[in-house]
Order: sequence, then structure tokens, then C-alpha cells
Amino acid sequence: MTAKPRPTDESAEIRLPEPFVRWFATKGWAPRAHQMELLAQAQAGQSVLLIAPTGAGKTLAGFLPTLTELAERPKRRPGEGHRGIHTLYISPLKALAVDIERNLGKPVEEIGLPVTIETRTGDTPAHKRQRQKLVPPDILLTTPEQLALLIAASDARRFFEDLRYVIFDELHSLVTSKRGHLLALGLARLRTFVPDLRAIGLSATVAEPDELRRWLVSQNPLHHAPPSGLPAISPSRGEIRPTLAPPSIADGRERVAPRKLLISPLEGEMAGRLEGGVSASPAKDDRLAGLITVAGGAKPDISILDSRERVPWAGHSARYAIAEIYEAIRQHKTTLLFVNTRSQAELLFQELWRANEDALPIALHHGSLDVGQRRRVEKAMADNALRAIVATSTLDLGIDWGDVDLVVHVGAPKGASRLAQRIGRANHRMDEPSKAVLIPANRFEVLECRAALDANYIGAQDTPPLLDGALDVLAQHILGTACAAPFDADLLYEEVTSAAPYAGLDRQTFDRVVDFVATGGYALKSYERYARIRRTREGLWRVTHPRIAQQYRLNIGTIVEMPELNVRYVRQGRVAGYGGRVLGKVEEYFAETLRPGDNFLFAGKVLRFEGIRENECIVSGGGGKTQIIVPSYAGGKFPLSTYLADQVRAMLADPDRWHTLPEQVEDWLRLQREKSVLPMRGDLLVETFPRADRHYMVAYPFEGRLAHQTLGMLLTRRLERANARPLGFVATDYSLAVWGLDDMGALFAAGKPSLGALFDEDMLGDDLEAWLNDSWMLKRMFRTCAVIAGLIEKRFPGQEKTGRQVTVSADLIYDVLRSHEPDHILLQATRADAAAGLLDVSRLADMLSRIRGRIVHKRLDQISPLAVPVMLEIGKESVNGEANETLLMEAADLVEEAMGAGLAGGSR
Repeated sequence: MTAKPRPTDESAEIRLPEPFVRWFATKGWAPRAHQMELLAQAQAGQSVLLIAPTGAGKTLAGFLPTLTELAERPKRRPGEGHRGIHTLYISPLKALAVDIERNLGKPVEEIGLPVTIETRTGDTPAHKRQRQKLVPPDILLTTPEQLALLIAASDARRFFEDLRYVIFDELHSLVTSKRGHLLALGLARLRTFVPDLRAIGLSATVAEPDELRRWLVSQNPLHHAPPSGLPAISPSRGEIRPTLAPPSIADGRERVAPRKLLISPLEGEMAGRLEGGVSASPAKDDRLAGLITVAGGAKPDISILDSRERVPWAGHSARYAIAEIYEAIRQHKTTLLFVNTRSQAELLFQELWRANEDALPIALHHGSLDVGQRRRVEKAMADNALRAIVATSTLDLGIDWGDVDLVVHVGAPKGASRLAQRIGRANHRMDEPSKAVLIPANRFEVLECRAALDANYIGAQDTPPLLDGALDVLAQHILGTACAAPFDADLLYEEVTSAAPYAGLDRQTFDRVVDFVATGGYALKSYERYARIRRTREGLWRVTHPRIAQQYRLNIGTIVEMPELNVRYVRQGRVAGYGGRVLGKVEEYFAETLRPGDNFLFAGKVLRFEGIRENECIVSGGGGKTQIIVPSYAGGKFPLSTYLADQVRAMLADPDRWHTLPEQVEDWLRLQREKSVLPMRGDLLVETFPRADRHYMVAYPFEGRLAHQTLGMLLTRRLERANARPLGFVATDYSLAVWGLDDMGALFAAGKPSLGALFDEDMLGDDLEAWLNDSWMLKRMFRTCAVIAGLIEKRFPGQEKTGRQVTVSADLIYDVLRSHEPDHILLQATRADAAAGLLDVSRLADMLSRIRGRIVHKRLDQISPLAVPVMLEIGKESVNGEANETLLMEAADLVEEAMGAGLAGGSR
């Protein structure tokens, strides 16, 4: 039964060509309301953001304006030159672009449209990319990096002169990183080429729609807007199409007035669809794109594994559940298993093969695999030839391959929006429920999975907020602009500030970035190699040499792999030597947090950190009771979202919600309440207790590993000044443990220092500055900024640089700038990146403000049940000899002490 549209004086016509009407009819379908509404707004010349659940037909909606225009475009006349690209589709993933090519090609073929579709990614052969420049397809499916390359070409303006639409798929995942900043600048450049360009954003998960609406359109509307009052020009070169009247707002709600559809066979059904489940906001502000939101969709069927096995206290592998995961695979046609890191994917894949008694076809898919292997896996998925695929984020966006009927998420999702995105890969149809099982890897992850599941059912979103545009990315774009053609700084500034991430960029900072590209900055301007652009007599900026453009194109992009460091053991005092043996490799992010003299555990030894030389972490024999021991942390790569963190705190504080948890986890929380206290939602619980010959402080901020790592570094500095003699700390997503020689509980009780003073917000001032200056973190972050900004090139024909050579170059430049130009634009960018990406300073600041006056101290005689997971992280590495003086314990003894004799096993 369909509803009739309400009559309105502002009704408008939506043009759907006859071939599309026939195609929908032969399929027994009708276009969905949001698909037709997007078509209407696009035909009116608007940019649009479409937010719709998985399976709602977002892809077809996004391409419908393109396909209808191309269907009516006159054929190319004899002797007429090749037309340029009509529509540019930007995907965050190579695999998604390939998938869209396959799925879009089918309706194009069935409708009989004279439309060419091609992909252009890093995997596209060079000869094909060159041919695309000469004979462009109508629709080009590509990635942000390829767009940056295309607009930096000397023929870029000609190449894009026929462009009418740019479609951004999974927009929420494109815009929240430096990659998104580069893409925003690319979009601004396209608008300079084509002022009436229309942008279409597609997304299933958005927390703040207005941020994305701003991102899609120019923030300098007068700079890009076509003359007012002119009709919209169709891509058929000269055909005038009346602009649609703006939709009305009915009953005070942002719902579009129904429009008359020029498709008689489906008119009644379509009119009814326009009445239900779709709200639309044509942009009333020219700095916002239009908004179409699709409500509804089948609620997913999500469960948390209630394992027969004991859920571990700590860890990330979920090995305990392998047998149950394998049984779930056997019971379904195709299972997609998601993990958060590539190492977890490799581990899970190996464990499943060991359990694969039935020799089921199981595959692995992640970004480090060879492109040929990835494509074979993707084809096998499309052919329904696989029973299970273990994947990372390479498959969690928009992919629609095969009959996936179950998603298994191994480990906590770290975000409600990420879980919703991944769950949508099952069935991939709006009207049928997706089925998913969450496999928590430890007991705290059970709480996180429960919070994520509840969030999914109520539609809560927690996509990260957009950040201000990075200056190193701006430097890369400025150089790319010069590679294409000489530019005027005034016009380029207007263009750059039309991009949402750079809308607040002041002219002085912009000019400093231009000067950096031109000279390298004050401290480097005497070196000719850093002079990459120069000003002409006409006042335009151009590249100094064609070689600069070649270097730029080989080093474009914002993804910089961070290599591992060799741990080289030398005799104490022989820091510069290279004769010592290599003990193994350590992740660089860990080494860069250390200061000379710090002790840490590695390869069965207590090591003293001496420094970082090139790509090696130099260590000597450690020891002594006053140095801080900083164990390495092994965790997921995604930070715990603030929304889920708050929901976990709420769950802990509300025993009425515990019945939804597995029995063994519920028992764990009840015992915590008996033996200590549970943290209330707005409080910070701090427990202190002795064990063996050490004293411990465990805090439960629930703010994520990055914020906790920074907090641990700053707390140990403060405790050292208070003569509490701390020995080290370890951080997880949920809690933080510090241990030392003195009774910290007694010191806090006596106010030496008080907990209020220890956790005061002023630690983010001088303490943070002093730690950053002592650590290697800024130097390593500077390397990334220097590579992105083009100060250091990794790739050039015949001059490929190793990771070691890049590091040496970056270290030398960093030392020069820090000594002679501490306010250098790249040092400014480095500190901003460290605060946002590695330190999570803003989140830590919010937490310290929230807990002011709300710190609860519980002084205990022994470890509490809630402290067991973080305490187990301390004893992850086996250490012999002198390291027995550090706190190393057997897990069984620890659990028995916390839970009570006889309770450590069984369901506990």
C-alpha cells in the first residue's frame, strides 16, 4: 500500500530517462525515495551528503545523476575530440574501487548505456594510466593519492574541464586524517577548474553530519560560485535545463515536499516511497551541502560469544575461542572475520588453519599482501568460493562480494560506528538483518563489546571529529600546484581556505608555508636543494627545475610507514659503536618514548636505553633500582572511542545491567564490589596495594591507550619529584598501573602528594614540555612531517633511500631547526601531530578536567579483581637473573590472590 503525495505549490519534476524506467520495471524494482531525492538535488546544481544504512543503495544513488546525464548526452560527432572525465569517484580503498567497477558495470550494461568506467589506483599499470590521460573514461574510479597526482600534471585543467560530479564513497573514513586534508585541497583545486562542480558524499556512519556537509562544499562560496540567476548547464554542452524549485519544509520538519516524477509506470509507488523514511535538507546555507538521511533498515542480529571456555583476563588474541569460531564458520555459507591489526589477522588465520579439520577454503586479506594475492581472494569471494575470510580494515568499507551471511568480530571494535560498518558487510541488504558475533579477547573487552552492541541497536555514532588541516600536507599541495603550472599566491590562498579543513588558516601561516616550500625556512635557505619553487618577475611561483616535479610525483601521499628499530646491545659508554649484537626489533613508537637512562624489558633482559642512532635503538646492560622500567605495550591499533569509554564506565556503575554479561564476567564485577569499589561513571578510581616487595597504584580512566601512555609518562615524572621512587608503568585501553619502591597509598593519604595534586591539569604544561624535549618522540614525528612536506624524498630513480637514510636526514635537519629555528613551520606541524596523534592530549585534558574533585582512593591490602588485567601486562616478558628484582608473577597466583582461593579457576 502506498501513500499519495501531499499537494504542494513547490512541487518539482525529477527527470528519469525512459531506459532507466524500463530497467527498474524489468527488475521488479522501484527507485528508492532517497535515490530520487539525491537526483533532484543534483539536477538542481547542489552538492549533497547522503547518509543511509548499509544495503540501502547508496552507490546507485550516488551515480544516478551521472548515469542519467550520460544517457542523454549526444553521441560524439565524427572528428570531435575525446571528451574528458564526466564523474570522478574517490574511494578510501583500492579494493572498493575495484568492487564498484564490477557492480556498477552490470546495470550500465543491462540498461544499455554508452558509458565507459575504469579504475586508476596504485595497482594500475603505467601504460593504462598514460592511456587514460589521452582517452579518459566517462567515469574514473580512483583514490586520494591518484587525484593528487592528476591535479599536479601540467594538463590538469584540460583533463578535468568536462568534470561534472565528484563522488566520495565512505566519506566519514576519508576526511578524518591527513589523507582527508590532501583530498580536501584536491577538491578545492577541482572547483577552481570547474566552478559549478557538484560533490556527492556517501556514508553509512556519521556522528556530526554538518561537518561533512561543510567538507563537501566551498567555504569561500563567492570565490567558486557561478553567476547567480543562470540556469544549470547539462553535460550535453549547451542544453538548458530549468533549475528545480527548492523543496519545502513540511510541518516544521526537514522533510522534502514530494516531487512529480516523469516516470508514469512507477509514479504511484514512487510517490508513496517519498513519504516514508527519508528526510532531506536542501542547503539553506551556501557553506553546507544538502543532506538526505535514510531512516530504518532491518535491525542487525548481534550476539556476544558466551564461551564455554574461560575468558582471559588480558591479551588480544582470543585463542580461547578458536574452536567456537571454527564451528560458526562451519554453520554458515560465508563468514567474514574482522580483526584490528595485520598481526592479529595473521595469527587468527594460522589458528583457524590448525583447527580446519574439514579443509574448508579460508583466505586472508590485508593491505600488506601482494596485489595479485588480494585480487585472487576478492575474485574467490565474488564467486562464493570461500567459506571464511580473515580481514582487517581493507574489507570493512562498502564491499559487496558474495553471500556473506555472518560477520565475526574478533576483539573489541573500539568504536560503535566501526562495528556498524563492519556488521553491514553481512547480507549487505537494507531490509534483511545482518548477523554478527563479537568475540571479546579479554574481560574488559566483554564490557566494551556489550557497550558497542547496545550502541548499534540505538543507532549511536562515534566517528572521530574533523581536525584542522595539517601544515605539512599544505606544503605538499603547494608544491604540487606549482608542478602543474605557476600559481599566484593570493589566488591559491583563496582556494586553500575554501577547503573546510583550512577554512581558518590565516594568511601569515600560509605565507610561511609557501616560504618553506621556496627556501626550506630561515635555517635551511642557504642550501640550494631546499629551494623547490621561486617567484617570477610576474609575481607567480613556479618550480625551480623539472626534476622537482618528478620527485614530487614519486613521493606523493600522506601514508608514511614507520619502520621498526634494531635493538643493538653495546657495552655501557660505547654508544656510538656498531659492533654489538642485535637482539631483535622493537616498534619505533615505543623507543621514541624513552629517555637516556630508562630501563626496559626486552628479549629476556633488563636493558638500559642509551639513545637512537639512525635506525637502531642502542642499549646496554640495565639495572639499578631507581630507573624507570617501561614495558612494551601490545594492543590494537584503533583507540577506544570516547563514546564506548563512557558507556563502559556507565555499565560498571550500574549492577542492573550486569545480567546481560556472561556469568564469569558478572562474577568478576561482583567480587570487585566486595573486595574494593567499582568506579562510578564520572569518577576516577585509584587503587593502591602492596605485592611482594613492591607497591602499586592502579587508576581506571577508560580513556584509551594513547592517553594512558601519556598520563603514565607524566605521572612517573611527578612521583619521582615526590620521592615516591617509581619503577615503571604499563597502560591498556582501560587502566594504568604504576609501581615503585615506596607505599604510594600512605603517601597519598598523607598528602605527599595528594591525588588531586598528582592528577592536576597543570601536568600538561611544563611537565609535558620537559618530557617531549627529553624524549625521541618529536624527532620521529618530525621525520613523518618532513617526508609528507617533501623536505626529504624516499623515492627517486636510481637514488632510492632506505629507512635508515631517511632517518639520518630527518635527524640532522631536526637538530639544526631545533637549535637555530625552533619556531620553524615543520616543528610547529610536528608538535600539533604529536598532541593529536601520539599523545591524545585533548582527550587527556578533558579527562583531568572531568575528574577534578572526583578522585576516589581505595587503599587495599592486596590486588583487586579489576586490577588483574593490567597487572598481567607487566609480566608479559620473561626475564632472568637481575630482572627477578622486578615484579614478575605467575598468572594463576595473581588471579587466586585477587579472586580468593578456589575462585581463580572454573567459571572465573
